[in-house]
Amino acid sequence: MAVNEVRALLERHGHIVQEIDGSNDHGEDLHVTFVQDGQRTEDSVAMQVKGGVSVRTRRGHRVPVGDHGDNWRDGSLPVLVVVHDPERGGLFWANATRQLRRGRALRKTVKSIVVSRESVLDDTNVDAFVTSMRHRLAWEREGVGRWADMADVEFAAGDIVKAFENEHFEPMVFWQRRGEPHAVLLHHDLDWEPVAIEEWMLHFKPIPFIGPIILDEAEAHWLMGCFKSTGWWRRPIEQPDPEPA
Repeated sequence: MAVNEVRALLERHGHIVQEIDGSNDHGEDLHVTFVQDGQRTEDSVAMQVKGGVSVRTRRGHRVPVGDHGDNWRDGSLPVLVVVHDPERGGLFWANATRQLRRGRALRKTVKSIVVSRESVLDDTNVDAFVTSMRHRLAWEREGVGRWADMADVEFAAGDIVKAFENEHFEPMVFWQRRGEPHAVLLHHDLDWEPVAIEEWMLHFKPIPFIGPIILDEAEAHWLMGCFKSTGWWRRPIEQPDPEPA
């Protein structure tokens, strides 16, 4: 019943839903490809679907991860969990991949995916849900979606996001929002906590550092290149002239 409810909702809105055969079910029940203007897009997700009673909690639902954690976190498709609980209002969803990635950033073992009672999925918001997921998938193709999940931040469509790995394969991300006077640094060694940075804070002597963060030489030169190539995006956004009275 739960799988049928999810399928019916998505197919009513024109999306392609493929059910995964039970004998091949390794933690996902549905493969969903989003459609726009009647055309299949390049954006797909996997879904794990559960009945509500078995995973119900006082504040919502919790879906056990079991032995699917590595696949849900690092697989080629983002995995969403959807709970069908008609007694509480219908369908509720959560992004399992994002929660598992955030757990890794915090060095925590995520044993269950939290599904909020506020995260309703129905005919009134399914289009917004699809738009949000397609936006996330676009950043995933850019190679920076993982770092947004690790830091629990949202990159906007017009943001400049650049990723770098040092010689120890430790990733860091330079994030510049339109019109903001500063950029944001996301760094593996800082548990992905966002840190506001400006070019004047970057120094090369006596050792490379930016603010309180010690860098190696390659990281410092990379950050300088990021600042120099994005200065135009930090200019204040011009406000349109007011309409004449």
